[in-house]
Amino acid sequence: MNTGTGRRLPSAGRSLLVAVVSAFVWLPDLAISESAKWGSFPIYEWETADFDGPRTESTYTPLDGASESWQICVLIPHLKDAYWLAVNFGLVQEAERLGVALSIHSAGGYDRLDRQIAQAEDCLARDPDALIVSAVEESGLNTVLDNAARNDIPIVDLINGLTFQRISARSAGDYYDSAYLAARYLVEQHAGEDRDILVAWFPGPKLSAWAQRGNQGFAAGIEGSNVTIVATEYGDTGRQVQGDLIERVLDRYGSVDYIVGTTVSAEVATGILRRRGLEEATDIVAYYFGPGVYRGIRRGTILAAPSDQQAIQGRIAVDQAVRLLQGAPLQRFVGPKIRMLDRDSLQDFNLSSTMAPIGFRPTFDVN
Repeated sequence: MNTGTGRRLPSAGRSLLVAVVSAFVWLPDLAISESAKWGSFPIYEWETADFDGPRTESTYTPLDGASESWQICVLIPHLKDAYWLAVNFGLVQEAERLGVALSIHSAGGYDRLDRQIAQAEDCLARDPDALIVSAVEESGLNTVLDNAARNDIPIVDLINGLTFQRISARSAGDYYDSAYLAARYLVEQHAGEDRDILVAWFPGPKLSAWAQRGNQGFAAGIEGSNVTIVATEYGDTGRQVQGDLIERVLDRYGSVDYIVGTTVSAEVATGILRRRGLEEATDIVAYYFGPGVYRGIRRGTILAAPSDQQAIQGRIAVDQAVRLLQGAPLQRFVGPKIRMLDRDSLQDFNLSSTMAPIGFRPTFDVN
């Protein structure tokens, strides 16, 4: 979009992220051994698991190690994009650092609730010491989680959110904050302009708690401004689904000022806009961060995105589970402080909090 402000960065080629494995080359000069190190980390801390109410700024300091090799079962929605690869990395690295065992199960997508239920039931049949759960639907696992709670198995809610009331701890960035920051970024770009700024908004899977929080945050962020949502399209975060949604919106409206949405939405949009000759008419902002977005910001095809530092969220979840099992002091409902990143602010950002490093591959078992 050419606003006359000189804000538009040079266009670049289409993203080459065609599979999650290609993400590994986009985190320069960071070895796995280096990124395994972490210490006290700035966080927000809430009083409730749903993150409603006041929060306080705090610091999270992990344990030095576990007292025994606890068996922890982990459920994640998928490994189809680099966001969840970074979570996978954080889980694995922290388990190895603490000396505990993980069994990680990927459901394969947000449309695979039945599979995630079966995986959860299989986890319980193996009598784990603790569960870490990133649910594909906020209420879909309630029955099996009730069985876990009845057997005094600690449950850590990781990132996505649950309606189940008896969780033991939660590690998550608030997607309300992420989307709110993305919205405020747009508002600030166009402060004082006497025209409507048209946005196509792609929050993610409709039945996921995180997409609903994102939708609320984005709406709050643009309230009272000249930024207007002309289309909201929910859908799974697979590349094909997001691409189809974007194509449908562009078929309907011809062009918009911004495409804003998931990392996959942003990555796919770069190629679609180039093919349609719209890269100068429409800009892209993601409301969370990953390697494709990182490369897009560096090259100028994506303007900005907030990072909820998802690798740290995975690390914290493992540490919380171990604390619960050992009766150690616990910060129950926490999440890393979220940072809005553009080309300038990337210069001093620690990418290992957000992206898997060179050489890391999806890992499902830590023994």
